[in-house]
Amino acid sequence: MYKFTRTLLLLWMVGVAFTSCRKKNDPKPENPEEEINRLVMTFTPVAGGAPIVFRYEDLDGPGGNAPVLTNPPLQANRQYNVAIQVFKVKSTGEVEEKTPEVLTEGDEHQFFFRATAGLNLTFSYTDVDKNQRPIGLSTRFTTGNASSGSLTVILRHELNKAAAGVAAGDATNAGGETDIETTPPFAVTIQ
Repeated sequence: MYKFTRTLLLLWMVGVAFTSCRKKNDPKPENPEEEINRLVMTFTPVAGGAPIVFRYEDLDGPGGNAPVLTNPPLQANRQYNVAIQVFKVKSTGEVEEKTPEVLTEGDEHQFFFRATAGLNLTFSYTDVDKNQRPIGLSTRFTTGNASSGSLTVILRHELNKAAAGVAAGDATNAGGETDIETTPPFAVTIQ
């Protein structure tokens, strides 16, 4: 009886040892949202001239204080090369630029630009990801005649870039998560 109990105890201990050493099947960590709260758009006139800088900052996030927007007027009938930079400003005041991360993960990110009717402003993407689909960190904006309206800028993450209209800048079918959306939008004046 003593031998049987000892053998049973030994088998139980070996079983516990093997099952406790089994590798866990941890799920693959998800790529978190970028936590962006500052967006800077630098409009550089193609024909030359001083750059115009739009800035959106919402340091305390949605529901807190109103975002701070800076948006000087654009000149009519001009083309602008636009470079976008995005940042996470921490409560300590430390600023972390997220632009390189968006570029590195370009196949998972895309900017969308939504202008209100009546605003004579169009855009075209000038950068692409590894699959030759647009990112939007670099774009070309073209102004028409004098007008005014609003411009909403949206950065989507883990979207479906192959969906209908997405490559042309329509976010309707893109899906994904929004990393930043300029709410309220930029009030744009073209003069």
